[in-house]
Amino acid sequence: MPTGIFNTSAEKKGKLTMSGIKRKEAREIVVGLLFETEFKTEENSKEIFAISTENRDIPEDEYVREAYFGVCENKEQIDALIGAHSNGWKTHRLTRLSRSIMRLATYEMLFCDDIPYSVSINEAIELTKKFDDPKARAFVNGVLNSVKDELEALASTKND
Repeated sequence: MPTGIFNTSAEKKGKLTMSGIKRKEAREIVVGLLFETEFKTEENSKEIFAISTENRDIPEDEYVREAYFGVCENKEQIDALIGAHSNGWKTHRLTRLSRSIMRLATYEMLFCDDIPYSVSINEAIELTKKFDDPKARAFVNGVLNSVKDELEALASTKND
């Protein structure tokens, strides 16, 4: 993902993405697309994206496109990281919604240098509160904070 497209101060103020939708709304769209992808195993991500954006009048948005395809293209790496921090839960055993939310947040932490880890985690928790089972909130928070801790540790060893 190109850096500098999204302003982190805009994250704090709920600013708009390049197409004029709020990042929070863009994240909801991406989670919806990822959730939909869980059910459409016979279709590829490009087909799902094209049909879904047309049928649901999803605005053309760079963040939505890059995040959705970024998660799809890096799903194995993302799932391995989530699985390593899921305390005995295999990624495929997580609810589809929790998995979609955590995939997006983990993608942001791995590939979006302009988004602070805390923002990705907080937004994932907000999505979990809004759409997922209330019991999922603590689990999602724990897994994502553990992922964050690993990524920060890796970053600090690279800087040493």
